[in-house]
Amino acid sequence: MSHSNTANTQQIADAPTTVVSARPVVLAAPDRGEDLQVRVAAPATGSNLPVILFSHGFGWSMDGYAPLADHWAAHGFVVIQPTHLDSRTLGISAEDPRTPRIWRFRIEDLTRALDGLDVLEASVPGLAGRLDRDRIAVAGHSWGAQTASTLLGARVLDSDGAPGEDMSDPRVTAGVLLALTGLGDDLTPFAAEHFPFMKPSFTTMTTPALIVAGDHDQSHLSTRGPDWFTDPYTHSPVNKSLLTLFGAEHSLGGIPGHQVAETTDESPKRVALIQHLTTAFLRSALHGEDAGWKAVATALEGDPNALGKLQSK
Repeated sequence: MSHSNTANTQQIADAPTTVVSARPVVLAAPDRGEDLQVRVAAPATGSNLPVILFSHGFGWSMDGYAPLADHWAAHGFVVIQPTHLDSRTLGISAEDPRTPRIWRFRIEDLTRALDGLDVLEASVPGLAGRLDRDRIAVAGHSWGAQTASTLLGARVLDSDGAPGEDMSDPRVTAGVLLALTGLGDDLTPFAAEHFPFMKPSFTTMTTPALIVAGDHDQSHLSTRGPDWFTDPYTHSPVNKSLLTLFGAEHSLGGIPGHQVAETTDESPKRVALIQHLTTAFLRSALHGEDAGWKAVATALEGDPNALGKLQSK
């Protein structure tokens, strides 16, 4: 990389730019019961902008996860956030006939957003012609990470333990999976009964990804400890990195939003580390700019007060 490139990359990494956004952008979804609402955020300047498609956790919406979405958009990414059918903003009841299939609708929401990139691009003033459609990442938190993982090649095992349909998407070339649940062997009886789709196989999740787990994330869905959340790293093929955050619970310091009620482990420093590391990882995975990623990895390793540890394979 030439010196001018490095300087430019540093400038992009260090100085947040103005963000413009549009919401709700509506994509027709005739088979879904209601159209898909999406938020699109983008830097006001720059071209060849890579895309991050983000899947929210249970009950959230396109308006959640501002600490991540706004940071990524301010650092050169177009961030696309669909509102899934489980969102509290839609108020769909547990008795709704769509409820058992919401996990499938979630995956379809992501592919629908990718199919609708023309509409999404046109929705933000001044964004037309500035997307790089060859650089698309998918990210998600909790249930959203499970949704995102299927586009990276993870599959859901059927009741016989055979891998279900391949729902990977060749348009997606990198992923960030935050607090992604592990294998289905250790589900609590409640989880096994109500969430039969929580039986993943990661052996075919070949797309490069950064997996982020909290070492204090004790799920009520699993009989195992916080190491359950490291399964996606342990049981997936190469080209994966795992960031284990010390003392982090399911909200990983507060990524769903600033001062939201469900954050049990509020830590602005932890959120800042996630912002910094995910941005560097996505730059590396989508642009091949490894210098920034190596620098943050080395800095974390050499920090005596590190908030987490990073490993890669």
